[in-house]
Amino acid sequence: MSVTTCNFLQSFVTFRLDFERKPPKTVSHKPPYNLNSARIPLECVCRVFDKQSGNTQTFVLGASCKTERVGVDRDIWTEPNSDFAPIFCEDRFLNIKTYARAGIEVNRYPPGSGRQSDRQSGCIEDVFDNVRIDIAECRGEELVSAEEIVTAVLQNVPLVAQTQLETDRYSVRLEYPVKTINANERDMVWQTDTGPVLFPDLSRKLDDILEGLELAYAAFNCAEWVEFLVRVPTTIAEDVSVYHYSRAVRMDSKNCILAVV
Repeated sequence: MSVTTCNFLQSFVTFRLDFERKPPKTVSHKPPYNLNSARIPLECVCRVFDKQSGNTQTFVLGASCKTERVGVDRDIWTEPNSDFAPIFCEDRFLNIKTYARAGIEVNRYPPGSGRQSDRQSGCIEDVFDNVRIDIAECRGEELVSAEEIVTAVLQNVPLVAQTQLETDRYSVRLEYPVKTINANERDMVWQTDTGPVLFPDLSRKLDDILEGLELAYAAFNCAEWVEFLVRVPTTIAEDVSVYHYSRAVRMDSKNCILAVV
């Protein structure tokens, strides 16, 4: 069956910072230049439909990068450095940073602007000169049988996964590229192990779901369930926690694997 899916090779979020138009609110160092646009490929598209209101929110996860100074001739990496994963919806953003330890805060620039946590959210119009979300579409062929999936894996066919979650209030569709997948042509067994994807807290109200989004890896080997491994603060010693993918969550779902045409 042919369906429309996301072409992740050509899907990006691009945010533009122009400090002559809006003062910096998300940086921890003096920017070398007053203007920068960052183009980041998408890792996951999460659409949440509220059955009560009929409203839908679409969230996109950008690929992780490192905090940096752009355009300098040396000392590119900020200290302390962090992984940086941006999440956007139509009018808001959530920046997730991963430092050496959980809970680290850094000073914002300019001096006197306060502290920046490892989860910073806000309104796009307050921070960015422009944010452009480009979700490219392409045709995908649903692979129904284990033989079809295993064959596609071993022939290096690009794959996309769709995972549908349901609660009394919400219908959620996660769409993400299958970057890692296992295949066994003797026993016709396969299993995804891929991410990161967005993991929504479906106990929240629709307008509050962005702030509760977490990063996770997803694995399934059939159409009926999925197991997530969620990134959470994880204690490794007394009074020491790090962010680690350590919380396993199993959920009923409807999964499908699509071959990108």
